[in-house]
Amino acid sequence: MESGAGVSNLRNSVLKDWCGQFRSSNPWMARYVYGLLFLVANLLAWAARDYGHGPLTELERLKGCHGTKDCFGTEGVLRVSLGCFTFFIIMFLSTMGTKKLHVARDLWHSGWWSVKIILLISLTAIPFLVPTSFILLYGEIAHFGAGVFLLIQLISVISFIKWLNDCCESDKYSEKCHIHVMLLATTAYLVCIVGIILMYIWYVPEPSCLLNIFFITWTLVLLQLMTSVSLHPKVNAGFLTPGLMGLYVVFICWCAIRSEPAGDRCNRKAEASNHTDWLTIISFVIALLAMVIATFSTGIDSQCFQFRKNDSKSEDDVPYGYGFFHIVFATGAMYFAMLLIGWNTHHPMKKWTIDVGWTSTWVRVVNEWLAVCVYLWMLVAPMLWKCREFGGF
Repeated sequence: MESGAGVSNLRNSVLKDWCGQFRSSNPWMARYVYGLLFLVANLLAWAARDYGHGPLTELERLKGCHGTKDCFGTEGVLRVSLGCFTFFIIMFLSTMGTKKLHVARDLWHSGWWSVKIILLISLTAIPFLVPTSFILLYGEIAHFGAGVFLLIQLISVISFIKWLNDCCESDKYSEKCHIHVMLLATTAYLVCIVGIILMYIWYVPEPSCLLNIFFITWTLVLLQLMTSVSLHPKVNAGFLTPGLMGLYVVFICWCAIRSEPAGDRCNRKAEASNHTDWLTIISFVIALLAMVIATFSTGIDSQCFQFRKNDSKSEDDVPYGYGFFHIVFATGAMYFAMLLIGWNTHHPMKKWTIDVGWTSTWVRVVNEWLAVCVYLWMLVAPMLWKCREFGGF
């Protein structure tokens, strides 16, 4: 009797814990769990690329690669990415439109972790049984999805910079933040200038490096253009926003040039770190963590994509858009796949490298130019709308 009672109590305890996953709802903690799952997916994709050649060759479905180990590595990344993408798409479809806390979709978003972990593991394993042709098709679609992620990310960054500037210029903080704004803007411009000088020193070792000269010089021109438009009397956005945007575009330019193949004579720093050492490994880990953090921070910033912002929120409103959060992670799954394969399904990647290749370089460069265009449009658009209103359109 005692044994039967013990089994019954154990069963009730397990059932209680299982149901507790559905009753408890903590959306703020949930985002960290999703970020951790996303990081694990990134690490698994990297392991499949660098160390998965042996296990992957045992799968009969992968014979379409004809024994090419780089193809196995690329396919391993795409298969893990497909599983992660499918998981977050399912979460997007099941949570989009959630407005209130403690409803079924909110509880599903913030709980039921054992079910979702099993679901993610299953969805990660299933793509390894899918034919190669479908995986390569997904790789082509992932180019578009990764581009959408970059667009969402840069809009989020620009919106944050604009929000920070508006906050500092508000009547409440304008007097307190005046000196801080000037110091921050001055520091930003100094860092931009130093960064551009260092890029000339590091990546233009000889006059024949015309492409790098063009990238760096054009970045300097864009910085001047953003500053000029921002200081225009009709715009009057100040020095802070173009300074911070300058940091962003200089960083993207540096990432673009750094993504050039190591064999290029104009990228001697990459050639010097061509062999795997502790610095290469640390750089890889930092880049991987930065990508996960960027996905995480962008995912909770759904406000910048709302045309009608509602500042009055009740206590039972969700703290962030669940659907937007999951769609960012879904496109982020495509983005990390592109970084690990260099945006090219036929491009071999060496161990402990990320986002290397001419395709990666041009993606970064176009992303930089697009960021400047979006920023200038956000400055000029309000002025154009006012002109249309006064013109009677």
